Amino acid sequence: MNRIVVVGYGPTAHRLVETLVSKGFDGRITVIGEEPRPAYDRVALTSYLSGTTVEDLTYPVPEGTVTRLSTRVTGIDRDARTVTTADGVSEPYDVLVLATGSAPFVPPVPGAEHAYVYRTIDDLDAIRVAAKDAVEGVVVGGGLLGLEAADALRSLGLKAHIIEMSPWLMPRQVDEGGGSVLKSHIEGLGLSVHAGTGVQEIVTGPDGEVKGLLKPDGTLVESQVVVFSAGIRPRDELARSSGLDVGERGGIVVDSAMRTSDPFIYAVGECALAGGMIYGLVGPCNSMAEVVADRITGGHSTFDGADMSTKLKLLGVEVAQFGAMSGALDVTYMDPVGGVYKRLFISDDAQTLLGGICVGDASPYTTLRPFVGKPLPAAPSDLLFSGSGAANLDLPDDAQVCSCNNVCAGDIRTAIGDKGVTDVPGIKACTRAGTTCGSCVPMLKQLLEKSGVEVSKALCEHFTYSRAELFDIVRVRKIATFSQLISEHGQGRGCDICKPAVASILASLHNGHVLEGERAALQDTNDAFLANIQKNGTYSVVPRIPGGEITPDKLIVIGEVARDFGLYTKITGGQRIDLFGARVEQLPEIWQRLVDAGFESGHAYGKALRTVKSCVGSTWCRYGVQDSVGMAIALELRYRGLRSPHKLKSAVSGCARECAEARSKDFGIIATEQGWNLYVGGNGGFKPRHADLLANDLTTDELIRTIDRFLMFYIRTADRLQRTAAWIESLDGGLGYLREVIMEDSLGICADLDAQMDNHIATYADEWQATLDDPEKLSRFVSFVNAPGVPDPSIVFGSERGQIKPVMA
Repeated sequence: MNRIVVVGYGPTAHRLVETLVSKGFDGRITVIGEEPRPAYDRVALTSYLSGTTVEDLTYPVPEGTVTRLSTRVTGIDRDARTVTTADGVSEPYDVLVLATGSAPFVPPVPGAEHAYVYRTIDDLDAIRVAAKDAVEGVVVGGGLLGLEAADALRSLGLKAHIIEMSPWLMPRQVDEGGGSVLKSHIEGLGLSVHAGTGVQEIVTGPDGEVKGLLKPDGTLVESQVVVFSAGIRPRDELARSSGLDVGERGGIVVDSAMRTSDPFIYAVGECALAGGMIYGLVGPCNSMAEVVADRITGGHSTFDGADMSTKLKLLGVEVAQFGAMSGALDVTYMDPVGGVYKRLFISDDAQTLLGGICVGDASPYTTLRPFVGKPLPAAPSDLLFSGSGAANLDLPDDAQVCSCNNVCAGDIRTAIGDKGVTDVPGIKACTRAGTTCGSCVPMLKQLLEKSGVEVSKALCEHFTYSRAELFDIVRVRKIATFSQLISEHGQGRGCDICKPAVASILASLHNGHVLEGERAALQDTNDAFLANIQKNGTYSVVPRIPGGEITPDKLIVIGEVARDFGLYTKITGGQRIDLFGARVEQLPEIWQRLVDAGFESGHAYGKALRTVKSCVGSTWCRYGVQDSVGMAIALELRYRGLRSPHKLKSAVSGCARECAEARSKDFGIIATEQGWNLYVGGNGGFKPRHADLLANDLTTDELIRTIDRFLMFYIRTADRLQRTAAWIESLDGGLGYLREVIMEDSLGICADLDAQMDNHIATYADEWQATLDDPEKLSRFVSFVNAPGVPDPSIVFGSERGQIKPVMA
């Protein structure tokens, strides 16, 4: 068996060849693929439309492999053991592996020839071209790939519709309750969901141009681009024509060794019918490939089915399903307001976990999936609401941790104990766990910790350093760009974890504009447009109003702007005025008027100081003992624009009656007869926490310098996206240690912290003023790159209580 021929060059074929090479196979491996490129990551295919290159997606060809691309195999001579290609070339084999994959199912409806499918890079290129002259697009199919396709249309600037025959979206992964919550999430993003319906016809004009999609009830969904993503069909035509056994509904029949009815021919991936089932997930297909590689090299592996659990994030919504989707008993939690749905299925004796569904919050997935079919490790309520009930328990060795690569807890323990692996990258390299979808990485860290190994605090796979360590590297070495940092101290090109984190570090230290040079490409969506994006694709405008104090003239300007641009106006709990409903191309014109009136950015979009709330204090209130408004304004102007690991909120109360709610803030100040009490580490949100008293009866100068040091020490040492409350709790010594560092200078760094804050104050400049003065920065504020002057037609408003409100189709 020295000549292996593989027909098809997708991810499964790549895994087969990669495994053969790793096992030391020394024969000739020839891979024949129809596409003009080697195998690439189809899981990340959608990212191709948002900047990821073909090279980024493409897998490296294993060493020694012969590839024939853009080549179609037309026949198999099983007696002569050769395959023939469309160009007439005959390729001999000792073992043939069919990895022909699947083809998208396109319903036989009139006009279907004018639709697109969502399968390959070439398909996406075609959709991109079609979208240039389109306004609306529709995807037929509300499964995993259909939702990805809808997201792709949305990213191309189209108003997207989803047609799904089932009564709810993703019927293979979630039940009706989960589907309802998922639908709410997706419609909140501006997409239209048409569930429980099908396709009657693709309506076209006289020149074949698509006009829309006609539903069976006669309703026309207007659209210029139609994409079918309604399932797959195994590509078994080559096997059929060669006389191999195929299933009644398609698929090449294989045994547990993945061998077809011809002992010299194997089939793997989505073309194979294994145990009467077609598997369309990465994990099972990879397992098939590894079984065949083992058989070819003399092993006895078998494929006996696979875990079909799934955890993914679609359109920003977490969805997970594991084990069975039914059971004698179930425990369900549903929060339509928060957009969370969780359900566990349990055996009739309430002892065994059978499966579960999560939508909106998939945190329980990692710890619960390995316990499917095993005794419940904790009370169902603990497992359901936090997932923490299983986090501190030991997984049995046979519990599957990585379904993509069929890795069990015992495999990982062996890698740690017998092979000396000490970090997550080492586990990945040794076992392949966590190398495909990555959802099991938190469990890998837990297993390392339980084995007594100190887990790496690396920010991400591109940096081996924690955020705090990177901060010091940037500070000490005076690094000014992400490119320099990653070339000197990291690897690869970066990701959506490290890029915004480093952007924040650079802004904290150098106070440069967030859209200056390459920094613009590092930002999250909100920072990229200096505004908070809303549910319907519009943005909010939030001018800074320090302490909530505003003159009548400025108040009039805000009212005039809101009136002239038709914006929704709201006075917030943080004593700001928010203006909602601005289209992206309107932002510069709105801000020009506000800046001319003396306003500046309120940084409501950034991981930065938001507001310093205050009561009226001693100036007006008969109970006030200090000027809380004056202090709030001074602090807000001092710390405005200060970039940090997470958003920062503050408040100043003029007396102990606490009208400004200072103890619910990251740093809060309460006036006393002798001065000011400083509280730190409070927050609202999902897990509210009152701040703790750090120091009491401080003078104004003492108060400000203590806050300076508190903020700078937090910025220097906190993890990515870590609030001050969690940061203080993570400090070894907690609040007492913090007091020693910033008030007693136990580390000898207070002078450095003071200088760092002084530099921030001295170099502060308003981001919106700087943006308005720079034509290059202004060029990004368009709805569509290919049509700069065209507003987004999908943005529609209704009316409520005399103001606009978003209307979601």
